[in-house]
Amino acid sequence: MTFPPSAKPISDAQRVLCVAAHPDDLDFGCSGTIAAWVAKGLDVTYVIVTRGEAGGFDEAVPRAEIPGIREAEQRAAAEELGVSTVEFLDGYRDGIVTPSLELRKDLTAAIRRHRPDRVVTSSPLRRWERIHGPSHPDHLAVGEAVTCAVYPDARNPFAHEDLRDVPPWTVREIWFFGGPSPDHGIDVTATFDRKLAALRAHVSQTERHADLRAFLGPMHRANARAAGFPEDALAEAFTVIRTA
Repeated sequence: MTFPPSAKPISDAQRVLCVAAHPDDLDFGCSGTIAAWVAKGLDVTYVIVTRGEAGGFDEAVPRAEIPGIREAEQRAAAEELGVSTVEFLDGYRDGIVTPSLELRKDLTAAIRRHRPDRVVTSSPLRRWERIHGPSHPDHLAVGEAVTCAVYPDARNPFAHEDLRDVPPWTVREIWFFGGPSPDHGIDVTATFDRKLAALRAHVSQTERHADLRAFLGPMHRANARAAGFPEDALAEAFTVIRTA
């Protein structure tokens, strides 16, 4: 199973809501694109479902401290990109996220509050050729829950009775990252250094990589080649789905 060809993105987006399972997902997946959007004046907000308590590689750090560390790292990474609004959901644990009705309701509430034109999130479809990373079960679950929150929940005034006081909202498109055969490339050559700065803010996750540029470069160059960009370009890749 894969996605259909991407739709042409809307040209007048003003507000973007980015939803991810863990701190650092957005920075690995799409922070070069986010940096470019912020520079153009788009209003970008983050919603992170968990605090990444199952992550980290330093066994000397008490596990009880990891959620606070990773939340602080995500806020610092967002600041590197100019994103000022970062929200964390409560009640969801790293490693056991499911596309539950409760998660759909919480994401519906976020969509209705922030009223985005565009939602960016992880793919709900698995990449069988690259099961590590993009196909983490939490990523798939969040992608599915976000899709359900976009349609039908957020636009349906009768969905989730305890949200009736928050007006419904129709998101116009979803950008999925990390999914199979992404075909909409964004040239991030000019913002790649800001992407690296955001990722370096996630010290607990990235300090083991002595050279993040060398680690990420081949994938971003491959994305650029697939998109037909110049040979020395770097790119992020998405699937764009119109929802309205």
